[in-house]
Amino acid sequence: MKYLAMLTTACVLAGCANAPSIQRGPDAEVTYDGLYRVDNAAFEHAYIDPEADWARYDRILPGGAQFEFRAVKKASGTYRARAADTNFYVDEKNRARLEEEVTAVFAEEVGRSERFSVADAPGPNVLVVRGGLTDIVSNVPPEYVGRSEVFLSSVGEATLVLEVIDSMSGDVLFRAADRRAAERAGGTTPIRSTPATNWAEVRRLARRWGSRLRQGLDSLPGS
Repeated sequence: MKYLAMLTTACVLAGCANAPSIQRGPDAEVTYDGLYRVDNAAFEHAYIDPEADWARYDRILPGGAQFEFRAVKKASGTYRARAADTNFYVDEKNRARLEEEVTAVFAEEVGRSERFSVADAPGPNVLVVRGGLTDIVSNVPPEYVGRSEVFLSSVGEATLVLEVIDSMSGDVLFRAADRRAAERAGGTTPIRSTPATNWAEVRRLARRWGSRLRQGLDSLPGS
């Protein structure tokens, strides 16, 4: 029964449609802090504490977010994008907007939780949810006067890293990493790149991740 409960917990946290399985035995993939790999998870990489008592938690404390951009050389004023170029520098204005857009979407999704309320301090019933985006890449070339129109199937990509932590002990109960492209819904046929369409795809990807996290948290075994 306990093993079944562990599988259920792994499934709802990972948000998967098919039955997941926690790796066990001598060949199991275990992190440095004792989390076990979950196979068949919706996230590309998912690890869980199989002994966690999720029923004790009913509040969430946002743990902040970090944003790390891939090191890409800033283009000079005379630079003209080549067909082979795929990664482009993200200026400070757009970095700030990306952080603002993603943070707002995640906060909105967490606020829609039907099980958890938002806490303002740690407690025995509080989970800290900490996340971030790493290796953020832009596929959108810089704009220059006279440049031809650009059509993109993906405006960029990033790796989401999530951790769910016991707020009192600091123990990580769940960790996930997932790399996705911010691409238009319904296919990969390139569309004209504009600020409006580009930011719409960024928000769409953030919504997908945030919704998956919220649904998983709301489905955790509880009282």
